[in-house]
Amino acid sequence: MPAFTAADVKRLRDATGAGMMDAKKALTEADGEYDKAIELLRVKGAKDVGKRLERSTTNGIVVSKDGALLELDCETDFVAKNADFGALAERLLGIGLQSKPADAAALLATEVDGQTVEKLIEGESARIGEKLVLSRFTAFEGTTAVYLHKRATDLPPAIGVAVQYTGGSEEAARSLAMHIAAARPRYLTREEVPAEAVETERRVAEQTAKEEGKPEQAISKIVEGRVNAYYKDFVLLEQPSITEPKRTVKQIVEEAGLTVERFARFEVGQA
Repeated sequence: MPAFTAADVKRLRDATGAGMMDAKKALTEADGEYDKAIELLRVKGAKDVGKRLERSTTNGIVVSKDGALLELDCETDFVAKNADFGALAERLLGIGLQSKPADAAALLATEVDGQTVEKLIEGESARIGEKLVLSRFTAFEGTTAVYLHKRATDLPPAIGVAVQYTGGSEEAARSLAMHIAAARPRYLTREEVPAEAVETERRVAEQTAKEEGKPEQAISKIVEGRVNAYYKDFVLLEQPSITEPKRTVKQIVEEAGLTVERFARFEVGQA
């Protein structure tokens, strides 16, 4: 039996991020040699990358700085609240702010320290032992208010909202960001809603009305009502305000002198 202590196991875990049993096994196979054990764990991590590709990433973190948002996902909440994972997200955010890629795909292709961001993440995935996914990235150039929301006090932010605006006040813009976090709008105005999405809602509404036995002469009005309900659900300016449900967001922001130019909402594990 190779000679190594609990302190050796801890040292190896701290250096590699490996689990306790993996660290013990590596030291055993390496006859207690620290450097050889690190090499064994690196090989194991590389082999496990393929196995991790099919796992789901429903945990993670949303970070923000200077009008930018970045979402990095992982498999477990244990990793999500790990300091190294948070530091990786912040590092990726910094790379994004410096290189200004158009989106997450462009950020993944960005070169840093002789490798792409994608390869950097793969290396951290092998080290940590979980599938890591850079899901989304955006950076706004104008005046921006940001709100980050935690699902639990011991976890990092899982929802992030950025609102680019003019006029009004930062307080009003941040209040709007909090509304967006809770209400989950997809579009700023109804003009942004894809025509095919509206047509799908019309077809579903019409078919549903017919199956419910509604009078033929009433179907057109019913369809329009359900399409308008769709707009109220997913168009930001047409949503009822979370704080004042009898008023729309549009009424609230106009009263505040706020003009919303665009917004982004990221939620960990959500499309």
